[in-house]
Amino acid sequence: MANDQIVLTVERLWKAYKGIGYEVQALKNVSFDLQKGELLAVMGTSGSGKSTLLNILGTLDEPDKGKIWLNGKHDRNMFIEPYAAQFRRDNIGFIFQSFNLLKDLTVEENIALPLILKGVGKETMEQKVDGMLELVGLSNWRRHRPFQLSGGQQQRVAIGRALITAPPIILADELTGNLDFNTSTEILHVLIDMKKTFEQSIIMVTHDPKVATYADRVLFFHDGQIVDEYKCASNQDNMANILHTFQEIMEMSNDKVY
Repeated sequence: MANDQIVLTVERLWKAYKGIGYEVQALKNVSFDLQKGELLAVMGTSGSGKSTLLNILGTLDEPDKGKIWLNGKHDRNMFIEPYAAQFRRDNIGFIFQSFNLLKDLTVEENIALPLILKGVGKETMEQKVDGMLELVGLSNWRRHRPFQLSGGQQQRVAIGRALITAPPIILADELTGNLDFNTSTEILHVLIDMKKTFEQSIIMVTHDPKVATYADRVLFFHDGQIVDEYKCASNQDNMANILHTFQEIMEMSNDKVY
């Protein structure tokens, strides 16, 4: 469960994509806080700004206006290379829907990759990788390559890789999108266990109301803006409440719930 320590502050983010004869306003004055140990779900229709938000938080894209504060500090260089790459390396872990594992590397090599990039010594790296393999339940598959694993196992590798350097923030983009219901549930429980173990803060983009029920809080996006917020509680029917709000947003977009 989250505490009251703010890890990330997003302050009035604006982002537009422009081309010949068009301009798309992807984010419009987006502001929110993320607490330490909080799992924050971001829901919205396609084109509502969710992916743009993740790209900016991961310093893969730069906002037109606005600021991001990490642990109360604003780094003016966070979107300028090579500082952006260093910011990502030290502060952000990524989990993708498509896993994005390197096919020629083994499970342990994929998990160790962020440590290698940080120049961590061999002995320390081996200890950290051994511990992570045990935590994600893949010790017996350490020498396997991605094509030899199930989808759920590949996502476990991706989670291990994202958490191995203990970054304060994890960005997860539709992490269960390619998985069946049972495997999705399994992966979400792994993520929750990891969150509790490392006290990391997670921002998780999802289209699935069921997945959102695992969050501490849900932000609903529409047309580049936060239009609603919901705090999950153990004594409430979170699924029904989240689905109801999401349906209203879908109706605003003239889309269908799927």
